[in-house]
Order: sequence, then C-alpha cells, then structure tokens
Amino acid sequence: MPEKDPLSYSFLTYAWVILLSSWGGVVSFRTKLKNGVVRPFNLMELFGEMVTSGFVGVLTFFLCEAAGIEQLMSAALVGISGHMGSRAIWHLERWAERRILGNLK
Repeated sequence: MPEKDPLSYSFLTYAWVILLSSWGGVVSFRTKLKNGVVRPFNLMELFGEMVTSGFVGVLTFFLCEAAGIEQLMSAALVGISGHMGSRAIWHLERWAERRILGNLK
C-alpha cells in the first residue's frame, strides 16, 4: 500500500473536512452567543472561530488517517474537534508532549 501524505488527498476530501470542522466552529460560536460570551454580529470572532476549527479539523483528520480510523468515525471526530476549536488544539498539544517526551525516556 502506498504511503499516505497530505498531497495524496483530493480537493473534495479537504473540502468536506474543512466544511465539517468549520460548521462545528459555527455551532460553538452560536453557543457562546447564546451564553453571552461573545457579542452579536461580531464577524471577526466568528471568522476566527471558523479558521481555528478548520485547522484543528484538518489535524484531527490526519491523526484519524494515521490511526486507520474508519471514515464515519473520522467525520464525527472532525466535527467534534471543530466544535472544540482551541480546546482541541490544547488537548492535541498535551498528547504530543506526552508522546514525544515519553519516547525520550
């Protein structure tokens, strides 16, 4: 089986990953809006939430692919991590630190 790399995936694959994870960011923004955490009509905050969610969704997709997780489970994890946004990045940082530091011992 050929080695997977980020350039071997189609535009359509990246499109659904970014769309699904950004949608999670929109849902997160809406929840924050409802709870009074963000101001209404703050498009920059919404855009920032969507960009962060799209980024973490792509990272989650790569991790799912590397772990061999099936597509439906991968899609669910991409959406969840997109909703988590920066919290998901924090968790991924902790995971990477444990993995890297664990290999150094």
